[in-house]
Amino acid sequence: MGIDVGNIQAFAHAARLHIVAKRQKVRVTITVERVTDLSPSLRRLIFSCSDFDAFSAQFGDSTDAYVKLVFPSADGDQIRTYTVAKLDRDAREIVIDFVIHGDQGIAGPWARDVQVGQSIDLMGPGGAYRPDVAADHHLFVGDEAAIPAIAASLRVLSPAVKATAFIEVDDAAHEIDLPTDAQLDLRWLHRAPAEAGTTSLLFDAVQAWPWPSGRVQAFVHGESALLKSVRPYLLAGKVERRDISVSAYWRRGVDEQGFCDWKASQTDAVMRPGD
Repeated sequence: MGIDVGNIQAFAHAARLHIVAKRQKVRVTITVERVTDLSPSLRRLIFSCSDFDAFSAQFGDSTDAYVKLVFPSADGDQIRTYTVAKLDRDAREIVIDFVIHGDQGIAGPWARDVQVGQSIDLMGPGGAYRPDVAADHHLFVGDEAAIPAIAASLRVLSPAVKATAFIEVDDAAHEIDLPTDAQLDLRWLHRAPAEAGTTSLLFDAVQAWPWPSGRVQAFVHGESALLKSVRPYLLAGKVERRDISVSAYWRRGVDEQGFCDWKASQTDAVMRPGD
């Protein structure tokens, strides 16, 4: 009897959605074990976890897995969302990368000043995206905030996979290694002296990119302007709705609460493959 590949892929997709739907959020305490700077604006914190088994049991295989960090303040708990750069089950550690821009925000300055041994509460995990092995080409578009998820996605790609990544950073000093076995065309876009969230570099690069043949799956995450530029361009006949993952991670000119209010007012502020 012949094998219906389409049915197998559909079954696998349905099974994965079922697993995501069943995922339970947990609240644990994580403690800083090591600190390393990946670039002048990207700091990596490696955490141990008060109940690693409970957290890892819910983690799944998403490469854009995210958690909520709970920062105590005089005005009550402040919640910030971060991508898990890596879950190291062997070392029983959780790795999270933080974008740091001076004194802006709560999480960035905390990560800048944190010391080994300090703890914070974490809630999660969530996430639903992982590169589809059946796609002919993978497109990644984002700024510094998207680097952890892009890096995690690139790590799971096999040598037969073709991928292109457009990533906007300040300058060459902010470029980092992104290990992958895939056939990757990595293009760093330098915006300096312009500030983050003020350029059209990513949109211009995607527009100028010679579109590959076959089915393309796209991952577009970063500053909110991408939802109004790159997203509609891709959905206008370039990428099928089921093959796009889009999310605004931040919005220039507003704080976290303002960003959350804006995001709640948007239609399809988050789009995941298969939605």
